[in-house]
Parts: sequence; structure tokens; C-alpha cells
Amino acid sequence: MKRLESVNDFVIKFANVNGTGSASANNLFAKALFRMGLPVSPKNIFPSNIQGLPTWYEVRVSEKGYLGRRGGVDIMLSVNPQSMPQDIKEVESGGYFIYDNTKPLDLRLVRNDVNIIGLPLTRICNEKYKDPRQRQLFKNVIYVGALAALLDIDFKVLTNLVADQFKGKEKLVLPNIHALELGHQYARDNFECPMGIRVRTADNVGDKILLDGNTALGLGAIYGGATVAAWYPITPSTSVVDAFDKYAKRVRIDPGTGRRNYAIVQAEDELAAIGMVIGASWNGARAFTATSGPGLSLMSEFLGLAYFAEIPTVLFDVQRAGPSTGMPTRTQQSDVLSAAYASHGDTKQVLLFPSTPKECFDFGALSFDLAERLQTPIILLTDLDLGMNDNMSEPLEWDDDRKYDRGKVLSAEDLDKIDRYGRYLDVDGDAIGYRTYPGTHPHKGAFFTRGSSRDEYAVYTEKGEEYEKNMLRLLQKWDSIKNYVPRPEIFPCGKKTDMAVLYYGTSEESSREAVDRLAEEGIMLDSMRVRSFPFNEEVQDFIDQHDRVFVIEQNRDAQLRTLLMAEFEFGPDKLKSVLCFDGTPISARNIRKQILGLLPGNNVTPLHRKKAAGGMGEQA
Repeated sequence: MKRLESVNDFVIKFANVNGTGSASANNLFAKALFRMGLPVSPKNIFPSNIQGLPTWYEVRVSEKGYLGRRGGVDIMLSVNPQSMPQDIKEVESGGYFIYDNTKPLDLRLVRNDVNIIGLPLTRICNEKYKDPRQRQLFKNVIYVGALAALLDIDFKVLTNLVADQFKGKEKLVLPNIHALELGHQYARDNFECPMGIRVRTADNVGDKILLDGNTALGLGAIYGGATVAAWYPITPSTSVVDAFDKYAKRVRIDPGTGRRNYAIVQAEDELAAIGMVIGASWNGARAFTATSGPGLSLMSEFLGLAYFAEIPTVLFDVQRAGPSTGMPTRTQQSDVLSAAYASHGDTKQVLLFPSTPKECFDFGALSFDLAERLQTPIILLTDLDLGMNDNMSEPLEWDDDRKYDRGKVLSAEDLDKIDRYGRYLDVDGDAIGYRTYPGTHPHKGAFFTRGSSRDEYAVYTEKGEEYEKNMLRLLQKWDSIKNYVPRPEIFPCGKKTDMAVLYYGTSEESSREAVDRLAEEGIMLDSMRVRSFPFNEEVQDFIDQHDRVFVIEQNRDAQLRTLLMAEFEFGPDKLKSVLCFDGTPISARNIRKQILGLLPGNNVTPLHRKKAAGGMGEQA
């Protein structure tokens, strides 16, 4: 039988039962490869219930440094009978299916083109452990030990990781190492080790770190000067505030008095949370909230207030699959349009699209400067894949000499020089007025801001000409925002081409790999990564320079493409959609397949959209 053979280049997928502690063991496996100098990309695919349903954990290993999902599975380790029929179907021809053979494998599942390896995990656990919980937990550790033998993982790396993981809980170290040894020894005694797919120590990660985007956002808020967080718990954004709380306890407590110089408020709902943020920001604090799609919907009215009253507001939206509650533990880029035009009436909200934990940190801190400089809401859009999974990232850096940009804020001395203060008066010609903090001056600078119409001096009016003047000024400010937000990244292919790809956020890694694969086939594509909205002239020029641009995104309705067409009035013939919306990160194979299908002469419309979208078990 053919068997796949490779060194430091494969996809392994773990099929477990949710709530059995498998994620920790699977993460141990991924971190061991990372410590061996191998670029890894782990993806945890878990259900929204607490326990019982199938869960998967996929690890991409690529010595070349590809960090997006490739598509396909080379090694499947399945210990969940419920998902086993699905699991074995996903294995590539010549790949490896590893399962718990304490009970015989159903002969109906056997594939003649797949190498089947049985590990008696349950039997070993029943023989070695009396406690039911230990049997459950150590089963996962045992198969990691077996994989160490089968793949030739440096066993010392694993034992050192265990020691690090349980630092301060030393009594747990030896039992976990023993479980690793049980699996390792069984594999060495019963199989040819290593098998066709193996790993070898390399030096391909440099100074990169493994970090999840939500933790990076929490740190970004700390370094960005945030002192107030108001929120309502929602998957997958909860850990953003958890991270902020963790680090605020280290750096926001006065060492002399023990006083907390920050406030975290769990509101009764998302609407109250964003209201608290707006109130705190209006009073001069740097405040933020974190949410996901359903929360964004509830916050929409208050976002309109912040836009119209021009109050700095920061919102971190960790996107998930919708509509409604959708699939709360699955990833999508599903909130682009609802965020861009959040609230009713003529509103346009500033969006930031980070693609790595480092950008989550950088953009997270930048959000507060932008909000105060521009006096408008800033919505940072990540997703579950970036937010909750460990991602390889450049180290986080901060310039201690960096000064916060508080924007146009008048002091008491400034107010003394002004005869009449106009909150919405365009003094400098940049369409941004001057604001004050409450209590700055005993007599001057006070104003009443509201979400209804007013004139330049914040005086209530329903005169149409005053409303129109204000709305046109806001549009002028919108045009100036293009000079402040992060600019797009452009990657020329090095040859003249009339085709290109455009992507954003977590679509980056798979998109870049797909472009490389297509180049090997003679199909040359320039690339652009959009990092913010409003789009600047570079985005328009890039699209203008190409006859056909493939817009890659993870939602059903091509939301970024719609936004580009609305803002620049591009026609549908120029912008072609490459989509994935099954709740899993888009894969390089999926992107390649769709682009090939959209090339002139190959543009056959699939009978079912799902065939074009691809999924976790795609074979494309």
C-alpha cells in the first residue's frame, strides 16, 4: 500500500469528545513541535455545548512557514467512536488513521488506501489507572507519547513542556510524564518507528511566539492606556476582557495604596456595556468593550450616537458564525457590513482588520489614539480563529517614548482665550472640532451633546440647513480618516499580470499559500491585504490596475466585495468572490480550486454553493 512520506510537512487532526481534557494534550503536541523549531498552526474546532459532542483539533506543520489551513488530513487520530465514520473519510490517500483499538474497528469503515494503526488506549488506561477521571485524562497524554515515537518527536522536549506546564504543581509532573512513556513505549514495541511522516529538529521559527489574538488585544488595551472596560460575556470575545483584567492587576494597581486605577464592569447587556464605554470616554477615560456579532447588533443604536455626537469609542469585535446565535464556536468574517454601517441613518464606522496577534496588539493600542484623534467609534474586527487559537506571531514590541494622541482637547487656558466655544465648529478646516473634558473650566466649555440635530455650538435645532451642514462635515472628516488608518499591504508577483487577489484578516495565510501554488502552475497574481476601512486611494488604484480581482473572504454574501463596490462603484465583472462560510478557516486548497474555476474558460457555476465553499473535511 502506498503511504505518504514527508519530513516537517503534514496536517494532523485529532478527533475527541468535548470536555475530556483533550485540548490540553493536543496543545502539548503542537507546542512540542514549535519548540523543535517547526512552524505550526493549531486550530481547535469545538462545539458550543460544554461536553459530550465531537471536537477536533487540527495542527498544520510546514517547514516552509505556511500557517494557514492547507486542506486535507494526512494523519487522523480518532478516539471518538461517534465521529469515526466521518474522520476516516477525511484522510488523504496513503495517509494514516490512528484509533483506539480496544474495540475492533468496524469493517465497514476500513479503507484500503489508508494506513491503519491501532493503539489500545482504553485498555492501557484501565490497566494502569483506577480513578475514572484519570483514565479519561491520561488517555490523551498516552496518545501524545505514542505520536512522539511514530513521528520521531524529541521526547525530552515533551517532558520539559510538561514540567513547564505544571510549574507550581510538581505532583502532577511525574504522572503526566509516565503517561507519555506508556504511549511512547507501546508504539516503539509494536510499530516501525518512525512512520512515513516524521519530524526533524529545525530552526525555522526564529524569535516568533505562540499567542492567541484575544490575549494580544487585552495587552493592546493595557498599553493603549485603557482604564475602563464595560462588557457582557459572549463567545468568542470573553477572554479579551479576561486578559485585560489579568494584566491590569499587574500594572494598574497603585503599589503604595493598593488602589485600583482601572474599572471593569459586567453590564446587564451589550447595550448597557457600550453606553458605559461612551460615557466613560466622554468624561476623558480611555474605555472599550469587546463583543461578537449578536452584541454588535444590540450596540448599533449607541454606535450611531457615538458617531453623531463624535465621542471616542473603541469596540473589539471577535467575529463568529451568524446570523442570530448561528454557530457561536465557529469562525467567520461575518460582521463587516453590519460594523461598517452600524446604526441607522447615514453612518460610516472606522474598521481595522488585524491578521496576527502582533497586529491585534498594535491595532488594539492604536484604536484608542484613532478614536480620540478622530472623535469617532473605532471597531476592530478579528474572528474566533485568530482570537481563541494560538497563532505564530512576531514578538510584541512597545516604544516607551511613545505618547498617547489625545486629539483636540481644550484646556482651561485654551478656553480662556475663546469668546464662544463651538463643540462642532470646524476651526482648522479638517472637519474635526475641539472637545473638552467635563469640569475643565468653571464657566466655559460646557456643552450638552445629544443624538438629535444641533448646530455648530451644540445648540439643539431642527433646521434642515444646520443638519445638512453637520452631515457634510462628518463626510469631510470621513475622507480625512483615510490618512490616519493603517494602509494596505501590496505583494507584487514580479511579472506583469492583469489578475490579482485581495484579502483581509485571517484569510491572509491561506491566500498567500494559494497564490504561491497557482504561480507554480503559471498563474500569476498580484496580492493586496486590506487592513482598514475607509479604503484609501491605494486600494482603488490596485483594483483599477487589474482586469479581474478575486476577493477572498469568509462569509456567504461577499461582504467586503459589497463594501468595495459601494465605496468605489466597481462592477461585478471586475470583482470576483472566493468564499468560505462553513465555520472553519478557509484553506489554501479551497482558494486555489475556486480561483481556477473562475478563470476565463473555467467559470462553470457549481450546482451547489457548498461545493465551492469547501469544509473541514474537504478533499480539494
